[in-house]
Amino acid sequence: MGGRSYKLYILAGLTVAISLAAAFAFSVANRAHAPEEAIERLQGARPLQLDADAIRRAGIAVERIELTDRAETVRAFGTVGANRNRFARVTAPVAGRLVKIDANLGDVVSADSVLATLESPELAEARTAYLQAQTELDFAKTSLDRAKKRLADAGGAQKDVLRARSDYERAQATLASAQAKLATLGVGMMAPMGASPALLDVRAPLAGTVVERTAVLGEYAQAYQALFTVADLSTVWVETSLYDRDLGDVEIGASATVTVGAYPDKRFAGKVAYIGSILDKDTRTAMARIEVANPDGRLKPGMFAGVEIDKVARRAALRVPENALVLLQGQMTAFVAREEGFEPRPVEIGERNGGMVIVTSGLEPGDRVVVAGAYALKARLLKSQIGDAD
Repeated sequence: MGGRSYKLYILAGLTVAISLAAAFAFSVANRAHAPEEAIERLQGARPLQLDADAIRRAGIAVERIELTDRAETVRAFGTVGANRNRFARVTAPVAGRLVKIDANLGDVVSADSVLATLESPELAEARTAYLQAQTELDFAKTSLDRAKKRLADAGGAQKDVLRARSDYERAQATLASAQAKLATLGVGMMAPMGASPALLDVRAPLAGTVVERTAVLGEYAQAYQALFTVADLSTVWVETSLYDRDLGDVEIGASATVTVGAYPDKRFAGKVAYIGSILDKDTRTAMARIEVANPDGRLKPGMFAGVEIDKVARRAALRVPENALVLLQGQMTAFVAREEGFEPRPVEIGERNGGMVIVTSGLEPGDRVVVAGAYALKARLLKSQIGDAD
Protein backbone atom coordinates (compact mmCIF):
# COMPACT_ATOMS: atom_id res chain seq x y z
CA MET A 1 0.00 0.00 0.00
CA GLY A 2 2.85 2.32 0.92
CA GLY A 3 4.56 1.56 -2.43
CA ARG A 4 1.40 2.44 -4.35
CA SER A 5 1.07 5.78 -2.49
CA TYR A 6 4.69 6.55 -3.28
CA LYS A 7 4.06 5.94 -7.01
CA LEU A 8 1.00 8.21 -6.91
CA TYR A 9 3.09 11.00 -5.34
CA ILE A 10 5.74 10.59 -8.06
CA LEU A 11 3.07 10.69 -10.81
CA ALA A 12 1.50 13.83 -9.30
CA GLY A 13 4.86 15.54 -9.07
CA LEU A 14 5.66 14.79 -12.71
CA THR A 15 2.28 16.16 -13.78
CA VAL A 16 2.87 19.43 -11.92
CA ALA A 17 6.38 19.77 -13.36
CA ILE A 18 5.16 19.20 -16.91
CA SER A 19 2.38 21.79 -16.41
CA LEU A 20 4.81 24.37 -15.10
CA ALA A 21 7.22 23.75 -17.97
CA ALA A 22 4.43 24.13 -20.52
CA ALA A 23 3.26 27.36 -18.89
CA PHE A 24 6.80 28.74 -18.88
CA ALA A 25 7.29 27.81 -22.56
CA PHE A 26 3.98 29.47 -23.44
CA SER A 27 4.98 32.61 -21.54
CA VAL A 28 8.38 32.76 -23.27
CA ALA A 29 6.75 32.27 -26.67
CA ASN A 30 4.27 35.03 -25.94
CA ARG A 31 7.06 37.38 -24.86
CA ALA A 32 9.04 36.53 -27.98
CA HIS A 33 6.14 37.53 -30.18
CA ALA A 34 5.02 40.50 -28.03
CA PRO A 35 6.90 43.19 -30.00
CA GLU A 36 5.61 41.91 -33.34
CA GLU A 37 2.06 41.77 -32.00
CA ALA A 38 2.39 45.27 -30.51
CA ILE A 39 3.58 46.59 -33.87
CA GLU A 40 0.69 44.89 -35.67
CA ARG A 41 -1.83 46.35 -33.22
CA LEU A 42 -0.34 49.84 -33.60
CA GLN A 43 -0.28 49.59 -37.36
CA GLY A 44 -3.90 48.49 -37.33
CA ALA A 45 -5.02 51.32 -35.05
CA ARG A 46 -7.25 53.95 -36.57
CA PRO A 47 -5.77 57.46 -36.84
CA LEU A 48 -6.94 59.80 -34.10
CA GLN A 49 -9.14 62.61 -35.38
CA LEU A 50 -9.15 65.89 -33.42
CA ASP A 51 -10.69 69.23 -34.28
CA ALA A 52 -8.69 72.45 -34.16
CA ASP A 53 -9.89 73.32 -30.65
CA ALA A 54 -8.88 69.90 -29.27
CA ILE A 55 -5.48 70.19 -30.93
CA ARG A 56 -4.98 73.58 -29.30
CA ARG A 57 -6.05 72.40 -25.85
CA ALA A 58 -3.75 69.35 -26.07
CA GLY A 59 -0.81 71.58 -26.96
CA ILE A 60 -0.04 69.59 -30.08
CA ALA A 61 2.77 70.86 -32.33
CA VAL A 62 3.86 69.25 -35.58
CA GLU A 63 7.18 69.47 -37.45
CA ARG A 64 8.25 68.05 -40.78
CA ILE A 65 11.41 65.94 -40.35
CA GLU A 66 14.19 65.67 -42.89
CA LEU A 67 17.54 63.95 -43.11
CA THR A 68 20.28 65.93 -41.40
CA ASP A 69 23.99 65.31 -41.06
CA ARG A 70 24.88 64.02 -37.65
CA ALA A 71 28.13 63.14 -35.99
CA GLU A 72 28.51 59.86 -34.19
CA THR A 73 30.08 60.31 -30.79
CA VAL A 74 32.82 58.84 -28.66
CA ARG A 75 31.72 58.57 -25.04
CA ALA A 76 34.08 58.78 -22.10
CA PHE A 77 34.38 60.04 -18.54
CA GLY A 78 36.58 62.78 -17.20
CA THR A 79 37.26 65.30 -14.46
CA VAL A 80 36.72 69.05 -14.46
CA GLY A 81 39.84 71.10 -13.78
CA ALA A 82 41.01 74.69 -13.95
CA ASN A 83 42.25 76.13 -17.24
CA ARG A 84 45.99 75.97 -16.67
CA ASN A 85 46.58 78.78 -19.13
CA ARG A 86 44.57 81.02 -16.78
CA PHE A 87 45.91 79.73 -13.48
CA ALA A 88 48.63 81.17 -11.22
CA ARG A 89 50.28 80.41 -7.94
CA VAL A 90 51.11 83.76 -6.36
CA THR A 91 54.45 84.07 -4.56
CA ALA A 92 56.73 86.80 -3.26
CA PRO A 93 60.26 87.09 -4.71
CA VAL A 94 61.77 87.83 -1.29
CA ALA A 95 61.35 86.43 2.19
CA GLY A 96 59.49 88.51 4.74
CA ARG A 97 56.73 88.82 7.31
CA LEU A 98 53.13 89.12 6.15
CA VAL A 99 51.83 92.33 7.71
CA LYS A 100 48.53 92.60 5.82
CA ILE A 101 46.14 90.22 4.06
CA ASP A 102 43.75 91.76 1.52
CA ALA A 103 42.23 88.67 -0.18
CA ASN A 104 40.28 85.72 1.16
CA LEU A 105 39.39 82.35 -0.28
CA GLY A 106 36.68 82.71 -2.93
CA ASP A 107 37.28 86.41 -3.59
CA VAL A 108 37.06 87.55 -7.20
CA VAL A 109 40.09 89.73 -7.90
CA SER A 110 41.23 91.82 -10.85
CA ALA A 111 44.65 91.71 -12.47
CA ASP A 112 47.33 93.54 -10.45
CA SER A 113 45.11 93.91 -7.39
CA VAL A 114 46.90 93.68 -4.03
CA LEU A 115 46.45 90.35 -2.26
CA ALA A 116 48.83 90.87 0.68
CA THR A 117 51.65 93.09 1.94
CA LEU A 118 55.06 91.73 2.95
CA GLU A 119 57.75 93.36 5.10
CA SER A 120 61.15 92.19 3.85
CA PRO A 121 64.58 93.08 5.24
CA GLU A 122 66.10 91.80 1.99
CA LEU A 123 63.99 94.20 -0.05
CA ALA A 124 64.86 97.09 2.27
CA GLU A 125 68.54 96.29 1.81
CA ALA A 126 68.21 96.11 -1.97
CA ARG A 127 66.36 99.42 -2.21
CA THR A 128 68.79 101.11 0.17
CA ALA A 129 71.69 99.82 -1.92
CA TYR A 130 70.05 101.29 -5.01
CA LEU A 131 69.59 104.71 -3.37
CA GLN A 132 73.17 104.67 -2.14
CA ALA A 133 74.47 103.73 -5.59
CA GLN A 134 72.41 106.53 -7.15
CA THR A 135 73.89 109.03 -4.65
CA GLU A 136 77.44 107.82 -5.29
CA LEU A 137 76.90 108.11 -9.04
CA ASP A 138 75.66 111.69 -8.68
CA PHE A 139 78.73 112.55 -6.55
CA ALA A 140 81.08 110.85 -9.01
CA LYS A 141 79.47 112.73 -11.90
CA THR A 142 79.97 116.04 -10.06
CA SER A 143 83.61 115.18 -9.27
CA LEU A 144 84.31 114.27 -12.92
CA ASP A 145 82.77 117.51 -14.14
CA ARG A 146 84.89 119.51 -11.71
CA ALA A 147 88.08 117.69 -12.71
CA LYS A 148 87.39 118.37 -16.38
CA LYS A 149 86.74 122.03 -15.66
CA ARG A 150 89.98 122.43 -13.69
CA LEU A 151 91.90 120.75 -16.49
CA ALA A 152 90.32 123.08 -19.01
CA ASP A 153 91.26 126.09 -16.85
CA ALA A 154 94.86 124.77 -16.60
CA GLY A 155 94.44 124.44 -12.89
CA GLY A 156 94.23 120.66 -12.75
CA ALA A 157 96.06 117.54 -13.88
CA GLN A 158 95.08 114.86 -16.39
CA LYS A 159 95.50 112.17 -13.75
CA ASP A 160 92.77 113.78 -11.64
CA VAL A 161 90.35 113.54 -14.60
CA LEU A 162 91.29 109.89 -15.16
CA ARG A 163 90.78 109.08 -11.49
CA ALA A 164 87.41 110.88 -11.44
CA ARG A 165 86.30 109.09 -14.62
CA SER A 166 87.27 105.74 -13.07
CA ASP A 167 85.22 106.52 -9.95
CA TYR A 168 82.29 107.58 -12.15
CA GLU A 169 82.37 104.37 -14.19
CA ARG A 170 82.61 102.31 -11.00
CA ALA A 171 79.57 104.12 -9.61
CA GLN A 172 77.69 103.44 -12.84
CA ALA A 173 78.43 99.72 -12.56
CA THR A 174 77.34 99.67 -8.91
CA LEU A 175 74.05 101.39 -9.77
CA ALA A 176 73.44 99.02 -12.69
CA SER A 177 73.97 96.05 -10.36
CA ALA A 178 71.49 97.46 -7.81
CA GLN A 179 68.96 98.10 -10.58
CA ALA A 180 69.39 94.58 -11.99
CA LYS A 181 68.78 93.01 -8.59
CA LEU A 182 65.54 94.94 -8.09
CA ALA A 183 64.46 94.20 -11.67
CA THR A 184 65.11 90.50 -11.09
CA LEU A 185 62.90 90.62 -8.01
CA GLY A 186 60.23 92.31 -10.11
CA VAL A 187 59.75 95.18 -7.67
CA GLY A 188 59.93 98.95 -8.01
CA MET A 189 63.24 100.71 -7.50
CA MET A 190 61.66 103.00 -4.95
CA ALA A 191 59.06 102.40 -2.28
CA PRO A 192 55.82 104.40 -2.65
CA MET A 193 55.97 107.89 -1.23
CA GLY A 194 55.94 107.77 2.56
CA ALA A 195 56.15 103.96 2.70
CA SER A 196 58.89 101.87 4.20
CA PRO A 197 61.42 100.51 1.67
CA ALA A 198 60.87 97.10 3.29
CA LEU A 199 57.20 96.84 2.21
CA LEU A 200 56.20 94.84 -0.86
CA ASP A 201 52.70 94.47 -2.31
CA VAL A 202 51.92 90.91 -3.44
CA ARG A 203 49.69 91.35 -6.51
CA ALA A 204 47.44 89.09 -8.59
CA PRO A 205 49.04 88.35 -11.99
CA LEU A 206 45.62 87.81 -13.60
CA ALA A 207 41.93 88.34 -13.00
CA GLY A 208 40.11 85.42 -11.44
CA THR A 209 38.99 83.75 -8.24
CA VAL A 210 41.17 83.02 -5.22
CA VAL A 211 40.86 79.24 -5.07
CA GLU A 212 43.60 78.64 -2.51
CA ARG A 213 45.16 80.69 0.27
CA THR A 214 48.07 79.66 2.49
CA ALA A 215 49.08 83.19 3.55
CA VAL A 216 48.72 83.76 7.30
CA LEU A 217 48.90 87.20 8.87
CA GLY A 218 52.15 87.66 10.83
CA GLU A 219 53.75 84.54 9.37
CA TYR A 220 57.28 84.73 7.95
CA ALA A 221 57.06 83.58 4.35
CA GLN A 222 60.03 82.28 2.40
CA ALA A 223 60.93 83.58 -1.03
CA TYR A 224 58.76 82.03 -3.75
CA GLN A 225 56.54 80.29 -1.21
CA ALA A 226 53.01 79.94 -2.63
CA LEU A 227 50.73 82.36 -0.79
CA PHE A 228 47.62 82.31 -3.02
CA THR A 229 46.31 80.50 -6.06
CA VAL A 230 44.23 82.51 -8.51
CA ALA A 231 42.27 80.84 -11.31
CA ASP A 232 40.15 82.31 -14.08
CA LEU A 233 37.24 79.83 -14.09
CA SER A 234 35.34 81.45 -16.97
CA THR A 235 36.66 78.51 -18.95
CA VAL A 236 37.58 75.10 -17.55
CA TRP A 237 39.34 71.99 -18.80
CA VAL A 238 37.76 68.56 -18.73
CA GLU A 239 40.44 65.89 -18.97
CA THR A 240 39.43 62.45 -20.19
CA SER A 241 41.05 59.30 -21.57
CA LEU A 242 40.49 57.97 -25.09
CA TYR A 243 41.10 54.34 -26.04
CA ASP A 244 43.49 53.78 -28.93
CA ARG A 245 40.64 52.42 -31.08
CA ASP A 246 38.90 55.83 -30.88
CA LEU A 247 41.88 58.05 -31.64
CA GLY A 248 41.35 57.88 -35.40
CA ASP A 249 37.79 59.19 -34.98
CA VAL A 250 38.65 62.27 -32.90
CA GLU A 251 40.57 65.38 -33.87
CA ILE A 252 41.55 68.67 -32.24
CA GLY A 253 38.74 71.20 -32.64
CA ALA A 254 35.98 68.56 -32.59
CA SER A 255 32.78 69.57 -30.82
CA ALA A 256 32.13 67.94 -27.46
CA THR A 257 29.36 67.89 -24.86
CA VAL A 258 29.96 67.67 -21.11
CA THR A 259 27.46 66.66 -18.41
CA VAL A 260 27.86 66.60 -14.62
CA GLY A 261 25.78 65.02 -11.89
CA ALA A 262 25.03 68.34 -10.21
CA TYR A 263 23.08 69.54 -13.26
CA PRO A 264 21.70 66.41 -14.96
CA ASP A 265 19.53 68.38 -17.41
CA LYS A 266 22.28 70.81 -18.42
CA ARG A 267 24.64 70.14 -21.33
CA PHE A 268 27.85 72.17 -21.61
CA ALA A 269 29.35 72.69 -25.07
CA GLY A 270 33.10 72.48 -25.55
CA LYS A 271 35.90 71.78 -28.02
CA VAL A 272 38.73 69.26 -28.04
CA ALA A 273 41.82 71.38 -27.33
CA TYR A 274 44.47 68.69 -26.94
CA ILE A 275 45.03 64.99 -27.64
CA GLY A 276 48.00 63.28 -26.02
CA SER A 277 50.82 61.88 -28.13
CA ILE A 278 51.64 58.97 -25.84
CA LEU A 279 49.48 56.00 -24.83
CA ASP A 280 49.43 54.72 -21.28
CA LYS A 281 50.94 51.25 -21.60
CA ASP A 282 48.61 49.78 -18.97
CA THR A 283 45.26 51.28 -19.95
CA ARG A 284 45.99 51.76 -23.69
CA THR A 285 44.49 55.25 -23.51
CA ALA A 286 45.66 58.75 -24.41
CA MET A 287 44.72 61.86 -22.47
CA ALA A 288 42.41 64.36 -24.19
CA ARG A 289 41.45 67.82 -23.00
CA ILE A 290 38.09 69.50 -23.59
CA GLU A 291 37.89 73.27 -23.14
CA VAL A 292 34.45 74.38 -21.94
CA ALA A 293 33.03 77.87 -21.43
CA ASN A 294 31.92 78.36 -17.82
CA PRO A 295 30.60 81.94 -17.57
CA ASP A 296 28.19 81.22 -14.69
CA GLY A 297 30.72 79.16 -12.70
CA ARG A 298 28.60 76.01 -12.52
CA LEU A 299 31.44 73.73 -13.50
CA LYS A 300 33.82 73.42 -10.57
CA PRO A 301 37.28 71.83 -10.55
CA GLY A 302 37.09 68.29 -9.19
CA MET A 303 33.64 67.48 -10.59
CA PHE A 304 33.24 64.10 -12.30
CA ALA A 305 31.95 64.53 -15.85
CA GLY A 306 30.50 62.56 -18.74
CA VAL A 307 31.94 63.45 -22.14
CA GLU A 308 30.62 62.96 -25.68
CA ILE A 309 32.96 63.90 -28.53
CA ASP A 310 31.79 64.16 -32.13
CA LYS A 311 33.57 61.77 -34.46
CA VAL A 312 35.20 63.01 -37.64
CA ALA A 313 32.87 60.96 -39.89
CA ARG A 314 29.28 62.20 -40.30
CA ARG A 315 26.21 60.61 -41.86
CA ALA A 316 22.62 61.58 -42.62
CA ALA A 317 19.93 60.57 -40.15
CA LEU A 318 16.40 61.37 -39.03
CA ARG A 319 16.24 63.02 -35.63
CA VAL A 320 13.23 63.86 -33.47
CA PRO A 321 12.92 65.47 -30.01
CA GLU A 322 12.71 63.01 -27.11
CA ASN A 323 9.21 64.36 -26.30
CA ALA A 324 8.00 63.17 -29.70
CA LEU A 325 8.32 59.52 -28.61
CA VAL A 326 6.03 57.62 -26.24
CA LEU A 327 5.95 54.00 -25.10
CA LEU A 328 2.82 52.23 -26.35
CA GLN A 329 2.27 48.54 -25.56
CA GLY A 330 6.00 48.13 -24.97
CA GLN A 331 6.91 49.74 -28.31
CA MET A 332 8.48 53.17 -28.90
CA THR A 333 5.93 55.14 -30.94
CA ALA A 334 5.69 58.46 -32.75
CA PHE A 335 2.52 60.13 -34.01
CA VAL A 336 2.49 61.23 -37.65
CA ALA A 337 0.01 63.88 -38.78
CA ARG A 338 -1.92 62.77 -41.88
CA GLU A 339 -5.08 63.99 -43.62
CA GLU A 340 -7.17 61.34 -41.88
CA GLY A 341 -5.74 62.16 -38.42
CA PHE A 342 -2.80 61.40 -36.15
CA GLU A 343 -1.38 57.96 -36.96
CA PRO A 344 0.59 56.04 -34.29
CA ARG A 345 3.81 54.81 -35.93
CA PRO A 346 6.06 52.19 -34.24
CA VAL A 347 9.72 53.21 -34.54
CA GLU A 348 13.19 51.91 -33.79
CA ILE A 349 15.63 54.35 -32.24
CA GLY A 350 19.38 54.81 -31.99
CA GLU A 351 21.49 57.06 -29.79
CA ARG A 352 20.26 60.07 -27.86
CA ASN A 353 22.18 63.32 -27.92
CA GLY A 354 21.30 66.85 -26.85
CA GLY A 355 17.61 66.08 -26.24
CA MET A 356 17.26 64.55 -29.71
CA VAL A 357 16.84 60.88 -30.67
CA ILE A 358 18.01 59.16 -33.85
CA VAL A 359 15.15 57.24 -35.53
CA THR A 360 16.57 54.27 -37.45
CA SER A 361 13.26 52.94 -38.82
CA GLY A 362 9.54 53.67 -38.81
CA LEU A 363 9.66 57.23 -40.12
CA GLU A 364 10.47 58.68 -43.53
CA PRO A 365 11.90 62.04 -44.64
CA GLY A 366 9.03 64.49 -45.05
CA ASP A 367 6.82 62.92 -42.35
CA ARG A 368 4.98 65.48 -40.23
CA VAL A 369 5.72 64.30 -36.69
CA VAL A 370 4.04 65.42 -33.47
CA VAL A 371 6.86 66.97 -31.42
CA ALA A 372 4.68 68.29 -28.57
CA GLY A 373 1.49 66.79 -27.17
CA ALA A 374 2.38 63.15 -27.95
CA TYR A 375 1.39 62.06 -24.43
CA ALA A 376 -2.06 63.60 -24.86
CA LEU A 377 -2.50 61.61 -28.07
CA LYS A 378 -1.33 58.46 -26.30
CA ALA A 379 -4.00 58.94 -23.62
CA ARG A 380 -6.70 59.45 -26.25
CA LEU A 381 -5.57 56.37 -28.16
CA LEU A 382 -5.65 54.17 -25.04
CA LYS A 383 -9.06 55.53 -24.13
CA SER A 384 -10.40 54.76 -27.62
CA GLN A 385 -9.03 51.22 -27.46
CA ILE A 386 -10.71 50.64 -24.10
CA GLY A 387 -13.98 51.92 -25.59
CA ASP A 388 -13.63 49.55 -28.56
CA ALA A 389 -12.98 46.64 -26.18
CA ASP A 390 -16.22 47.44 -24.27
